[in-house]
Amino acid sequence: MLLTNPAVIAIFVMVVLCLLRVNVLLSIVFSTLIAGLLSDMGLVQTINLMIKGMSGNMSIALSYIFLGILAVIISTGNLTKVLVYRVSLLVGNKKTFFVFLIAFLTCFAENLIPIHIAFIPILIPPLLGLMNALKIDRRAVACALAFGLEAPYICIPVGFGLIYQTIIQEQMLQNGIKVSIFDIASVMWIGGLAMLFGLIFAVLILYRKPREYNGELLDQKFMQLKEVKLQKDDYMALLGAVIAFSAQIITSSLPLGAFIGIIFMVVAGVIKWEKMDNIVDDGIKSMALIAFIMLIASGFAEVLKESGGVQQLVEVTASVVGGKLGGIILMLLVGLLVTMGIGTSFGTIPVIATFYCPLCIELGFGVSAIILLLGIAGALGDAGSPASDTTIGPTIGLNVDEQHNHIWDTCVPTFLVYNISLLIFGIIGAFILG
Repeated sequence: MLLTNPAVIAIFVMVVLCLLRVNVLLSIVFSTLIAGLLSDMGLVQTINLMIKGMSGNMSIALSYIFLGILAVIISTGNLTKVLVYRVSLLVGNKKTFFVFLIAFLTCFAENLIPIHIAFIPILIPPLLGLMNALKIDRRAVACALAFGLEAPYICIPVGFGLIYQTIIQEQMLQNGIKVSIFDIASVMWIGGLAMLFGLIFAVLILYRKPREYNGELLDQKFMQLKEVKLQKDDYMALLGAVIAFSAQIITSSLPLGAFIGIIFMVVAGVIKWEKMDNIVDDGIKSMALIAFIMLIASGFAEVLKESGGVQQLVEVTASVVGGKLGGIILMLLVGLLVTMGIGTSFGTIPVIATFYCPLCIELGFGVSAIILLLGIAGALGDAGSPASDTTIGPTIGLNVDEQHNHIWDTCVPTFLVYNISLLIFGIIGAFILG
């Protein structure tokens, strides 16, 4: 029966296409059409239903656009350059401290100043000379960056964390499970703890040995940072980021907070009138792909629901998973596969929630266990996926001298240290909370 289920076939096709490196947007749209055709909807009806479903993630997509603009504004000044130089003075020759500091600073890009991976091409390349001098294994730094990009949004409801947990909340509400952001945050710390264990294992055990790199040219670039000073616009940009953060907390709205921060920077003159169009264009370009993925994924989920295959999948799976433990393992593994294919946790939640929530209810899980299963299943695979921002970002910064391989030095290390720990903590946590 599962072999003819439109939801199963559509998800399988989507994952396979993504793993074969077919464009993510095209993969999801193609899989949506397959789900519709297998349900006798017809192409036109399927497309119309997908467009209708896209509205479910409209606010999330808008958040990405505004954050992209905010990131471009901040990155055009000297803030990150000065930060690089200060970090070098603080670290000295403490290489373990350096790696943990990178993880700590990266967390700010997800929550405090939510610019995501936009800071990496600015912050990391100038620090490569220092890494080379300390003989730091860049795989450890890749793991540190991945931790900072993923762990905060999993467990802290601020910045990108608010986006992620809002997606979980909305999808659970759409499936008849009442839950608040506070409820989600009170559970998802387990996912953050899992990633912390992975980070410690990577830095102190797996990649602690010295590794040689050639960095003669990079040392010269690093020394040039000594002359960089903060200007008036840099202080105003920093104040704008603080205002955006504060407005987000007060209004509980990430897009509104980001927009208020942008308007302040316009009024304060950080954004010059003659450059405003270019900055907005660059900001939209930096986040447009993930915004559209969110929209299309929501439309895909709507078609899956309408196909009737989701309910059938729930009924069949509930009878074969072997109870709660079997259901936990199955759902987490499916989440890992889907996210590895799509490359984004944010786009995975709307896809898997359509059958995870009913299945969890069928198996008798409580609200806390459902939150943990959905949140960790979505996060699984973000680290390790070749198509994920969590892996692409670190590689962009660490491979400017072509001495860092995307698959073997970023994807494989992050997959091993984080997905295994998330699986273990997810299974144990959900079983206890269940």
